[in-house]
Amino acid sequence: MKGVALYFFATGTVAVTLGMVWGIQMSATHDHTLSGAHAHLNLVGWATMALMGLYYHVTPAAAEKALAKVHYLVALAGLVIMIPGIVQAIRQTGETLAKVGSILTLLSMVIFLVTVMMNARRTA
Repeated sequence: MKGVALYFFATGTVAVTLGMVWGIQMSATHDHTLSGAHAHLNLVGWATMALMGLYYHVTPAAAEKALAKVHYLVALAGLVIMIPGIVQAIRQTGETLAKVGSILTLLSMVIFLVTVMMNARRTA
C-alpha cells in the first residue's frame, strides 16, 4: 500500500487507536457523556477512512488522480474539525465546528461517490 491509499488507511488506524483509548478512558471514569463523538471518531475515522484507503489500494487508477489527494485533504479536514465540534455540541459550547466538519465529511463522501462512479465506468 502506498500513496493516498496509505494516507487514508494510516489515518484510519490512528483514529481507531485514539478511539480505543478514549473508550477505555470513558469506561474507567464511568463518564460516557462524549460517546457520540467517540462513536463518530471510530465510524468516520476508522471505518470510513480505512475503507476508502482499501478502495484506492485496489483501484490504483483512481489513486493516481489529483482528485484522490483533494479527497484525502477534505476527508481529513472533516474528521479533524467534526470530532471536536461534536464534543463542543454535546457540552453546549457551540455547534459551528460540528456543522463545518459534517459538511466537509459529506463533501468528502460526494467526492468519493464521484470517484467510484468515474472509475466504475472505466472498468466496466
